[in-house]
Amino acid sequence: MKKEICINSADDMISLGEAMGKVLEANMVIALDGDLGAGKTTLTKGIAKGLGITKVVNSPTFVIMKIYEGRLTLYHLDVYRTNDSEFELSEYFEMGGVSVIEWSRYIESLLPNGCLHIYIARLDDNKRQLWLEWEDKTYDKVVEAL
Repeated sequence: MKKEICINSADDMISLGEAMGKVLEANMVIALDGDLGAGKTTLTKGIAKGLGITKVVNSPTFVIMKIYEGRLTLYHLDVYRTNDSEFELSEYFEMGGVSVIEWSRYIESLLPNGCLHIYIARLDDNKRQLWLEWEDKTYDKVVEAL
């Protein structure tokens, strides 16, 4: 299934993520892709907010993963500097939390079947176009919340 969404500001991106975070369930995986500065981390900040996480969320670029506690644990990964042969992630996808993976295309073979893929394109300083794709019907309610 597919859906397109246009975002007009960083605040809108956070609101979108927050709406997602409020309905995400255990073991859901959000695979994010887009150029540098597209808004992957901004969307993740909103997801964290929706999960009730109050800590500051920032990109785990140099540490690969940061873990935040909320209604569900958020496993925030940035795999830009890795490849799918370097490490095993599947254990995090099944630990009862939510995994958000920035630059997911670098580990595509490790992603679980049916996860929610979101590609973000930067249209100008504020505007973004998002393309969402998913196969697993458990993500229908996440997309409907947007």
